[in-house]
Amino acid sequence: MTDALTACLQLIHSTARSGKIRDALMHYRDPETAWDAMCQLDRSLKPGLKPKLPLLERGRSWLGEAGNHVIAWHETDYPQALRHAASPPPFLFVRGRRDLLWHPQIAIVGTRQPSAAGTECAHYFARTLAAEGYTITSGLASGIDAAAHEGALLTGHTIAALATGPDMAFPRGNTELYRRICETGAVVTEHPPGVPALRSHFPARNRIIAALSQGTLVIEAAIRSGALITARLAAELGKEVMAVPGSIHNPVAYGCHQLIREGAFLVEQPEEVRHILGCSLDGGTSGMLPDAQSPQKPATDRPDALRLNTEQQQVWQALGHDAVAIDTLCLRTGLTAADISSILIGMELSGWVENRFGRYHRGMQDAPSARG
Repeated sequence: MTDALTACLQLIHSTARSGKIRDALMHYRDPETAWDAMCQLDRSLKPGLKPKLPLLERGRSWLGEAGNHVIAWHETDYPQALRHAASPPPFLFVRGRRDLLWHPQIAIVGTRQPSAAGTECAHYFARTLAAEGYTITSGLASGIDAAAHEGALLTGHTIAALATGPDMAFPRGNTELYRRICETGAVVTEHPPGVPALRSHFPARNRIIAALSQGTLVIEAAIRSGALITARLAAELGKEVMAVPGSIHNPVAYGCHQLIREGAFLVEQPEEVRHILGCSLDGGTSGMLPDAQSPQKPATDRPDALRLNTEQQQVWQALGHDAVAIDTLCLRTGLTAADISSILIGMELSGWVENRFGRYHRGMQDAPSARG
């Protein structure tokens, strides 16, 4: 462990403001000298580190492992795109391929509770765009983020921007996904090892996603959501914002529709994303209005669980809001066609689903309680 790396940890764990740290790093071009100079100006910095000694030791141990890195503000490896973000972090902690931070990136973000169709859409866009050479960047959250990472891992590379330290996955259910991303891609965060997820960390994490990416694609998002925060931050940086439209009966499509009304690109296929970003290389910018206000929409899209039995709930979630064939429902649920048909008949009679030309979708209105 070099003294420079220790100084990086001391700076980030100190009570000094990020702007002051960036200024000192840029002026002295050396973390040790910057730390010594800041301690001369503020005698409280060193004593203030005493409660952070366990975290400092955890950081030293983490940085001593192969594949773990810290990139400081004054270094040439610090991504140029991130320098234009709001209050850019003075340090980036990276596990995996740090070179991917400089690769062309597309952010794919969305709701933590997507429909089955939304999950499939995110997976499809990610794996197709990753195969074309783009690195897919997202936030390791459940739902759309996880589907985007999974899709990208099949054909290319992905970056997960974390709201925690680089040595932990959040949510814990994505620990295995986190491990796979570290093996072939990268995780990046402004927080040193050992720092847990806090509510304030998530909007800050989103600015890193928006800044690193050439464009942000939103797939299913509520009106008030972290995905829309990412989209607005991208627009403020002059990046392209794109959204996939959804059913008018799907509440987590309302955010995408709002973005499109504000000027985001409506996209239906991955090649449209490539075309939009190709145009953006010539200086095109999104016309989205970052500060536009919009009315609140209903937040829920699922019925009372007590009104459907387990298998009916499974089919309900697999239906989403777009009409699908029985074969598709079999793939999404793992049930047989005979089982699906039997379940759908009962749900159709109760008004939960409608059948149009052999394709099923959720009913337009609440139905009586289903028994089973």
